[in-house]
Amino acid sequence: MSAAPLLDVTRLGVDFLTPRGPVHALRDVDLAVPRGGAVGIVGESGSGKSTLIAAAMRLLPDNAAIRTGRIGFEGSDVLALRGRALRDLRGRRIAMVFQDPMTALNPVLTIGRQMTDIQYRDRISGRARRARAAEMLRRVGIPDAASRLAAYPHQFSGGMRQRICIAMALLGAPALLIADEPTTALDVTTEAQIIHLLRALQAGSGTALLFISHNLGLVAELAETVVILYAGEVVERGPVRAIFHDARHPYTQALLVCDPALVAAPEGDGAAPPLPTIGGEPPDLRHIPGGCIFAARCPRRIPRCLAERPALRRIAPGHEAACHLAMPDATA
Repeated sequence: MSAAPLLDVTRLGVDFLTPRGPVHALRDVDLAVPRGGAVGIVGESGSGKSTLIAAAMRLLPDNAAIRTGRIGFEGSDVLALRGRALRDLRGRRIAMVFQDPMTALNPVLTIGRQMTDIQYRDRISGRARRARAAEMLRRVGIPDAASRLAAYPHQFSGGMRQRICIAMALLGAPALLIADEPTTALDVTTEAQIIHLLRALQAGSGTALLFISHNLGLVAELAETVVILYAGEVVERGPVRAIFHDARHPYTQALLVCDPALVAAPEGDGAAPPLPTIGGEPPDLRHIPGGCIFAARCPRRIPRCLAERPALRRIAPGHEAACHLAMPDATA
């Protein structure tokens, strides 16, 4: 009998209330993160990735409404938590590394002040808090960590600031670390360093990892399971090897084709080939179309796709896709 997942999101539906009508940002989303496991969420901008993790942390804006579903964490219903129980969840049991380290850090406080302040729950001396902060900075590769506690965020590079954010997230020894596109603003070399750091820390501490990105290549480096989101719906999920070598949903296949790393470099002084793109536009989430959510952009669509919404279908153990043509023997 398999153990219950650490994070268990079931049939989650989230709307954003606007003057022009509700935006149905998430619809019937299921997500499970096993204890000590690593799950990646991939999708274009606007697919619902950040909304999903904000719901899990109860950090949705005031105009958001959770219409359906349940969010379970360590056996508790996250949506029912209030007051101190909710505050203890954030930072201690679930921690997050945000996309932009410059805006995640307070520019007028030293790194040491920020790292000691977030240890307010621990009944230890200020000296012990600074020692823990310095040790965590050393773990994430900040040189001369003890003296750098006196520095301000602007005195670090983008990659170093992101390392500091990771160190702050891990100070509470969380059971789950959520990384929301933590390498978006970084150069390729620093990006690789951050991915390597996350992988090493996750393996060494046993902390579960939920990694959000629009880059399948990065997710392949970190995740064991991949969830593909499109326009607020899960269209495919499965083991990372299955997603990369046997993707069944046309949207997943298109994302793989659009990976810039797969575009051949020009020879000599030749012009670089154009980057492949997915034609069309995502649907208006105020007016969800009937049938398959991806049908309007899908090169393989059949009449059934426009009339009937496909359910997630089992392809292989742990591998599901929401496509009428997902099965090998499927026909028009």
